[in-house]
Amino acid sequence: MCNSSSPSAAEVSDAVNFGDFYKRAKKRFRLFEPSVGVLGVAVCAVIFCLFLLDYRTATKGLTRFPSQNERLLWLRIDGDGGGGGGEESSRKKKKIDFLSSGGGGCDVFDGDWVWDERYPLYQSKDCRFLDEGFRCSENGRPDFFYAKWRWQPRNCNLPGFDAKIMLEKLRNIRIVFAGDSIGRNQWESLLCMLSSAVPNNDSIYEVNGNPITKHKGFLIFKFIDYNCTVEYYRAPFLVLQSRAPPNSPPRVKTTLKLDQMDWTSSKWKDADVLVFNTGHWWNYEKTVRGGCYFQEGSNVEMGMSVDSAYEKALGTVFEWINREVNTMKTQVFFRTYAPVHFRGGDWRSGGTCHLETLPDLGSSLVPPHTWNKYNIFSRVLSSHSNLSDSKSLGVLNITHMTSRRKDGHSSLYYLGPKVGPAPLHRQDCSHWCLPGVPDAWNELLYALVLKREITRKSNSSSFHAQV
Repeated sequence: MCNSSSPSAAEVSDAVNFGDFYKRAKKRFRLFEPSVGVLGVAVCAVIFCLFLLDYRTATKGLTRFPSQNERLLWLRIDGDGGGGGGEESSRKKKKIDFLSSGGGGCDVFDGDWVWDERYPLYQSKDCRFLDEGFRCSENGRPDFFYAKWRWQPRNCNLPGFDAKIMLEKLRNIRIVFAGDSIGRNQWESLLCMLSSAVPNNDSIYEVNGNPITKHKGFLIFKFIDYNCTVEYYRAPFLVLQSRAPPNSPPRVKTTLKLDQMDWTSSKWKDADVLVFNTGHWWNYEKTVRGGCYFQEGSNVEMGMSVDSAYEKALGTVFEWINREVNTMKTQVFFRTYAPVHFRGGDWRSGGTCHLETLPDLGSSLVPPHTWNKYNIFSRVLSSHSNLSDSKSLGVLNITHMTSRRKDGHSSLYYLGPKVGPAPLHRQDCSHWCLPGVPDAWNELLYALVLKREITRKSNSSSFHAQV
């Protein structure tokens, strides 16, 4: 029979004391239970993030991703636009070169954004030709992912941008950008890309001594070693904005003369390379709301819609190209509309994009036909068959590719390092950080300029061979 003795008084006293202590401790720690729960979730989140990003990368400032065999294939950052191996990988690596004889049929605007650790092509701190508003990294943007993506066409490979080759192609010629501030974004991008190959930046200067700030007129930068100029003309509508004609209604402050080109157009037409853009100012806020109406001849069309006016203005631009520009000398490009990415409003009503840090990878969430300005441009170009069916006008069709880059905007980081981030309700989801998305537009421009030169030489050789 088992021996079962009763507990002593001391043991009972110890048990009671321990029980009281446990109850008091439990009561005290109950106050911390929610905090402990939150802390636990936070710790799990940090561990998960470190698992994704790799701790070694995080400690280096998040400026690069892990090595090739550690990358996240679902982010499509393996350099050729996708993961996987075998036959599919081999097929992708055998893409033809766009500049080769078989590359002419490749649509360079159909493709994907792929991660490339060789990017960006320059650093904003090393380029003195940038507006403060485009220097996102210097203005406090904490991530640098937006500068690490390269555009990869689906069916061919673009030539890698070589600033020295581009400068040689620009020797003794003028390249002109005419348009709105998004065009200026692209112009400054090209200045930085080209100047990265010039050891002596003092050999690059603005011919009128103007600083590269928010200048209202035009700026001309000369690369003296190459005797070339890279020019920007501010013409947000491309057509002429002028005072209201006599006897106009009081609400008409200015008009857009839809049948006349901007007053600076006489300075564009003799350029060797001419890059147009317009679109961002063609909205109610920038026109009718501010008292700017539309004029044809001497008539102010009070009831004309902005879209109708935009369509008529594009027609005027295309007719001007036909009439005034010697396309045997001047390569003319029209860059299509670059979509904005405001969420929850627009630039006036608290729209945001500051939380976006990755592109839309794969197919765009918004097809290009949903952008009205893109539709209008395509329709007007088609109606001018002498341009659309010939080589007189090259189209930098960046709308679809740019629609995926919701992560690339200045957002809060456009006021300068001394001011700090902008208020949350005053974000810029129209303009682009540099280095960044406009660099890809210029890489495409570079490829098209080289391709056209190769084609011309080939045609010339064929002609002489026939003769």
